[in-house]
Amino acid sequence: MAGSALANGIGTSVSFLPQIMAPLIQAGWVASERGPGGGYRLTDQAAGASLLDVMEVTEGPPENGRCVLADGPCPGSPSCAIHDVWVEARRVLTDGFARIPAFSADQGK
Repeated sequence: MAGSALANGIGTSVSFLPQIMAPLIQAGWVASERGPGGGYRLTDQAAGASLLDVMEVTEGPPENGRCVLADGPCPGSPSCAIHDVWVEARRVLTDGFARIPAFSADQGK
């Protein structure tokens, strides 16, 4: 897909697109080709990637060791009032994201 079409489709600028695509290229899920006939395409490796995989590649792991209330390192003990609920909610969310395919078979063709 041409960079301009992709940038337009996701609501960003052509100049910012390489920054968005860089982690996906580094993960081996997207290939880029320069030039008039170039653009971006999904690789065969993208077929196994989940939404959680993409989130981890672009944003880092969902477990960052930070307390939601204090916005600082989680001391673990004593835990804050929402610690146990937050840990369980994050587990359910990440398990769900891990089951969602990040790329469909018809994307990038």
